[in-house]
Amino acid sequence: MGLLTVLGATLTVTSSPAAQAADCSAGYVGLTYDDGPNPGNTGNLLNALRQNGLRATMFNTGQNAQNNQALVRAQRDAGMWIGNHSYTHPHLTSMSSAQIQSELQRTQQAVQQAAGTAPTLFRPPYGETNATVKSVARQLGLTEIIWDVDSQDWNGASTAQIVQAAGRLQNGQIILMHDQYATTLNAVPQIAANLRSRNLCAGMISPTTGRAVAPDGGTPTTSPTPTPTSGGCTATITPGQQWSDRFNLSVGVSGGDGWVVTVTLRSTQRVSAVWNAAPSWDGSGRVMTVRPNGGGNTFGFTVMHGGDRTWPAVSCRVG
Repeated sequence: MGLLTVLGATLTVTSSPAAQAADCSAGYVGLTYDDGPNPGNTGNLLNALRQNGLRATMFNTGQNAQNNQALVRAQRDAGMWIGNHSYTHPHLTSMSSAQIQSELQRTQQAVQQAAGTAPTLFRPPYGETNATVKSVARQLGLTEIIWDVDSQDWNGASTAQIVQAAGRLQNGQIILMHDQYATTLNAVPQIAANLRSRNLCAGMISPTTGRAVAPDGGTPTTSPTPTPTSGGCTATITPGQQWSDRFNLSVGVSGGDGWVVTVTLRSTQRVSAVWNAAPSWDGSGRVMTVRPNGGGNTFGFTVMHGGDRTWPAVSCRVG
């Protein structure tokens, strides 16, 4: 807990478990919500996801996106990814190629009009697909995404049963949930707690592989990759919490207490906070030099990404 003084007023700032740097050493899973956005529930769902440090892929129907454009923008601004779930939620496998194309293309247009970017992921309603559906999706630049775990929320599953289903997720896997159910909304905090207990994080779905990966698009790893070293010093980056406009990184340093870590930001990025270390900056404001401040050999920082989610370059030397 800390105190923050703003214009003479003192606010108490409490650090919740969701606000801590996440341990993603077991990999990433894909949380997906179909059939939105819905005026009665989407805002509550987005709030619950953000409060618990989760990001998800929202497979919107085109007609709902068209009728609720502000909610599509809210999904985008909350750091969620938006996919295509057809325009009217029909049984696509009983339709002609032209009809399927109309369903998918109109949804692409509706989402792009609302959010500024067209989806790259597509989920067929009911998970029903065939060669024609797959072909049309590919022609529109869409990767078809089914699921590994079905929460059964659409079939009356209780909150406890939805949480239990999410507990089966493993690295790279995807779970099917829906936007409109109170039981699904109420499951969010318990799903977040379960993932944290298993060192799993909620990631994005790769348009290349169709599997859940780290939010920056990198492949999930079972252990972090050390950064370049000098003189026996090693810095290892671990991803933390993600938001629509920023992300956290944690750096663990080995090789003694006299280390110096250099963080080189990309052109659109800036650091808004650093903890457990003493930072200094060069004249450009894009190169941060970090030294220990007595808080140990692990520190963290928040990057305001400015549209570039690629991690900054980090190197380590002995000072």
